[in-house]
Amino acid sequence: MTSFEADCRSARVQPSPNHGERADGRRPDMILLHYTGMPTADGALDWLCRAESQVSSHYFVHENGEVVQLVPETRRAWHAGKSSWHGETDINSLSIGIEVANAGHPGGLPDYPKEQIAAVIKLCRDCVKRWSIAPERVLGHSDVAPIRKVDPGEKFPWAALHQAGIGHWVEPATITGGRFFQRGDTGQPVEALQSMLSLYGYGTEITGEFSEKTAGDVEAFQRHFRPERIDGIADFSTIDTLHRLLSALPRYS
Repeated sequence: MTSFEADCRSARVQPSPNHGERADGRRPDMILLHYTGMPTADGALDWLCRAESQVSSHYFVHENGEVVQLVPETRRAWHAGKSSWHGETDINSLSIGIEVANAGHPGGLPDYPKEQIAAVIKLCRDCVKRWSIAPERVLGHSDVAPIRKVDPGEKFPWAALHQAGIGHWVEPATITGGRFFQRGDTGQPVEALQSMLSLYGYGTEITGEFSEKTAGDVEAFQRHFRPERIDGIADFSTIDTLHRLLSALPRYS
């Protein structure tokens, strides 16, 4: 594919060869946000457009707010890798991938510029409207690939997106003392925590044992919804925030 018409009118087209058919004729019903994790935006964009990289995304958002479309929304971009959400594992076939230029954890986790986040919000609004994407289906790469991925990182302003009508969010509960669950703990309370994470969408196994996998899922949840402290420990703040998020979902309210 040499060129195509942008789905988002404000986007500049720079085609990537890395894409394919969405499996089973799937329509995108999820937005997946990433950071590039590379030293420069130009280097990251160049990599996403090289055939040898075998990676791509639908959109790329520069620090100054410029939006580039690499793959048509009807096509399957290659951005999620090994991942899952609500039991589905071909996340690429059901998502629109947005790469946000940011050096990420390898570069000291710099702040996201206001102009860039304004562009991300505008782009997400456009995609949400076009594909009727539910708020709880606007996620980070770390949500669908805990432990393996940590982007877009704890500095990504999910609350600002929610205030603009994008994504699912509740104000995180204050971090206090009290009972908590961590690696090595077992029993019904741990099983209840795992059940809540699974109900929300994480690929958490319900075993009653607080394993490394469970800790990784808790960290991923904290990175998105309770970023003040990311330690994989299920304290009151984490559990209460998760409970209120579940209660706010239409299917559970």
